[in-house]
Amino acid sequence: MNEAIRTVGFVGTGIMGAPMARHLAASGFQVTAYNRSMEKAMPLAEHGVRLASSAAEACTGQDGVVVMLNSGHVCEELLFAPKTGGLFAMRPGCLLIVMSSLTVETAKDHARRSRALGVGYLDAPVSGGEVGAKAATLSIMVGGEAADVARARPLFEAMGRPLHMGPTGTGQLTKLANQLTVASTIVAVAEALLLAERGGADPAKVREALLGGFAQSKILELHGRRMISGDFVPGGTAINQIKDTQAAIELAQELSLELPMLALTDSLFRDLVDHGHGELDHSALILELRRRNSAEEKQ
Repeated sequence: MNEAIRTVGFVGTGIMGAPMARHLAASGFQVTAYNRSMEKAMPLAEHGVRLASSAAEACTGQDGVVVMLNSGHVCEELLFAPKTGGLFAMRPGCLLIVMSSLTVETAKDHARRSRALGVGYLDAPVSGGEVGAKAATLSIMVGGEAADVARARPLFEAMGRPLHMGPTGTGQLTKLANQLTVASTIVAVAEALLLAERGGADPAKVREALLGGFAQSKILELHGRRMISGDFVPGGTAINQIKDTQAAIELAQELSLELPMLALTDSLFRDLVDHGHGELDHSALILELRRRNSAEEKQ
């Protein structure tokens, strides 16, 4: 039941999943990968990854399965669809590791359904984006049983830095806290740079100065650069940011928490998406602030 993981099914080889699967193969794991858009998975064959034609095929007979899909809905479709879902192709003793961002309750539900079939389960969302995925420096927030975390550690360490947060669901809870922090910091950086721009300072120089003080952050460093250059090719999209803020709002409501910054941040990103920028990087939030202020100037 607790044998070492040597063979890995990998479901979801998009912007982040593809480099993660490459790192696993480079670390000696036998990887079989599936992606709904097969052209995105095909380059992995050059790195020794076997390609599967379905999620179920990728999951069949594996010691472990890693899932890196963009939503709980897609996870449900590919893993839990009756008869065709990947979960039903996993052998007892397999360890299912969902690295997608889900709600806490979804993770708990998936764990219950997996364990009912003799399959272990870890919720292990990540932070670090495309850059971290390519560099194998992802922060991996893991929820689940300690024995399963220990079994998966070599696999996690091929992709980044794992930390066991506690029981099932705490990985997703930690990721929500991360996403809340990231989203609200994007808003603060966008407002600061717009203030500098409209006040007559060079935003690039303001950013450089702030990076030397207490305001320094990865958001200011990386997303601040994007805001100044106008490079909004997505790492994380604005529409996916809403998925995270909405999940955090729902959890806060369940816990009877009032989180005003979260509510404001969510509304700003929703307006960005409503004005046609949902597929841009979430650093494009500065476009929504510019739109609002341009509209005000015309009044």
